[in-house]
Amino acid sequence: MNTVVRAVLALLAAAMAALTVLVVVGDAPVIVLDGLYFSPLVAAPVLCLARAKASSRDRGAWTLVGLGSLAWLLGDLYWSMILRDLDEQPFPSIADGLFLAFYPPVYLALVLMLRTRIPRLRAHIWLDGLMGALAVGAVVTAIVFSAVEATSEGDGWAIATNLAYPLADTILVALVVGALALTGWHADRSLAFLAAGFLLFGVTDALYLYQVAVDTYVEWTLVDVGWPVATMLMAFAAWQPLKERRASEEGWTSLVLPAVFAALGLAVLLWDQFEQLHVTSLLLACASVLVVIARMSITIAENLRLLARSREEALTDALTGLGNRRRLLVDLDRVPAGDEARPKVLVILDLNGFKAYNDAFGHPAGDALLARVGARLAAVARSRGAAYRLGGDEFCALFDAEDLPVEFLAEASAAAMRETGNGFAISAAYGAIRLPHEARTSSDALKLADQRMYAQKHGGRSSAGTRTSSALMQALTERSPDLGDHLLGVAELAAAVARKFDLSEVEVEDIRLGASLHDVGKMAIPDSILTKPGPPSDEEWAYVRNHTVAGEKILGAAPALDGVARLVRASHERFDGEGYPDGLAGEEIPLGARIVFVCDAFDAIIADRPYRDARSVGEAVEEIRRCAGTQFDPAVVEAFCSVMKERARLLAV
Repeated sequence: MNTVVRAVLALLAAAMAALTVLVVVGDAPVIVLDGLYFSPLVAAPVLCLARAKASSRDRGAWTLVGLGSLAWLLGDLYWSMILRDLDEQPFPSIADGLFLAFYPPVYLALVLMLRTRIPRLRAHIWLDGLMGALAVGAVVTAIVFSAVEATSEGDGWAIATNLAYPLADTILVALVVGALALTGWHADRSLAFLAAGFLLFGVTDALYLYQVAVDTYVEWTLVDVGWPVATMLMAFAAWQPLKERRASEEGWTSLVLPAVFAALGLAVLLWDQFEQLHVTSLLLACASVLVVIARMSITIAENLRLLARSREEALTDALTGLGNRRRLLVDLDRVPAGDEARPKVLVILDLNGFKAYNDAFGHPAGDALLARVGARLAAVARSRGAAYRLGGDEFCALFDAEDLPVEFLAEASAAAMRETGNGFAISAAYGAIRLPHEARTSSDALKLADQRMYAQKHGGRSSAGTRTSSALMQALTERSPDLGDHLLGVAELAAAVARKFDLSEVEVEDIRLGASLHDVGKMAIPDSILTKPGPPSDEEWAYVRNHTVAGEKILGAAPALDGVARLVRASHERFDGEGYPDGLAGEEIPLGARIVFVCDAFDAIIADRPYRDARSVGEAVEEIRRCAGTQFDPAVVEAFCSVMKERARLLAV
């Protein structure tokens, strides 16, 4: 805004202040009043058209406002200079045509300004605008239409012109209220000044028409001040600084004003019970009430959606997208306490090695790992249950378990959490219970499963043994990541097979640990032999066969792993006595070693080797069956096949 414009606007404000004072005091010369009155009417079209030329934004809108205000100025000049002093004024006249020509351009200008300011809005904002327009329109027509219509006389053109004014004013006021509602009652300064000018203009003209209709109009009262002040506000609007202000859908106005408009519509309907109003007022009031009902329906639907979304967010872990502890408690409370015909299995899992992973690779990598294992656990649980993250590195799964054993579901869950890579090996300890057989309440279920998980995690073994086994596993994985994957796969499968026998949890954990470390002696074998592309020579084969003895010596250095060391030594003994290193046969071989031997063979068959391609799971199972009684213990083979059937059934669901 340049200095000249500032000065003109300041003079206009001073002129309107002076006009207001003179009108209130009275007895001012008409020429003075006319001069003050016409000053903003002359300045407004000039300033609006100048703004349209100076700025590319809203150029069309300000051009239209300038043309509309110019039409009103010409109409007012024509009336003042030619018609005012006539004893009998023609109606309609050229002045009426010019006055009515003001409205279409400013309607369109308001629409153009809204298009540049309002983003795509939701349905309830549009309804707020429509509601405001209808309610205000009902009030304006109730006040003006009946009075104007009752005094309309003359030919058709006279009656039409007489009714055109209140109709045009009603549309203008309704458009302004609707426009403000569409901005969420947060219009920028330019639109706010323009809306104020249009609103004052429409209200002033409506009051003038009403006073004329009831024969109470007196020239040079505050009503006459309304038109020039309104045009001054339009001029002010044109030169406000351009500041973006986004339409808001929130705040007290979005709640209070719809209620106000609803009350206005109902008030008009109530008014009609005491005094008959124009039918247009009743139609607008009824329409506003219908829009209020639609607005309430949308509000209720949106609130229900927000409530559902908030509830879902409150029950969902933000990192993994799994259910959180609250979700688990809700789902556990839905398990019927006495319905043992539809049992559930609750599995709580805690990652092993996660802290070291986090320390080594950083928290972002740790978060990514949690998201990956969570997704794999969800995939396992998806067909017959749900997965949850309880916090930190603790996860949970809840299964429908009508036809699957607890151990199988627990092992499948733990296997999903397994991940190895360069310098790390992640596994999971778990505790599982059957519901409602072992616990009747959610708190009891979580407590018991948690106890079992920590019992398995520590396994009654000394911390020294745990640290030793973890260090050996990490060393194996660092040397050969593929070997780490193989060992963890064998360990999970061996634990599942071991649970088919009448073994304690500590014995099962020993077998799992023995399976995960049964190739630890291969650290003593040169890479040239381990990675040889073809079968080893006789001399190399003798070197390989000695790895179980080397493994026993390595593990035997830790007294806590003494039992595991014996299992590792016997992990390649055959049931028919043709194995190594001691040629043990039948039940001379520890049960854990017999189990590890079967699981190791299966995992080797389905894996690629430098000298042969991998075979399918079905082919591997058939090969294990074929060798039952020679290489493998038939009882172990039977338990192994049972586990494989259960896994196939779970994957098929």
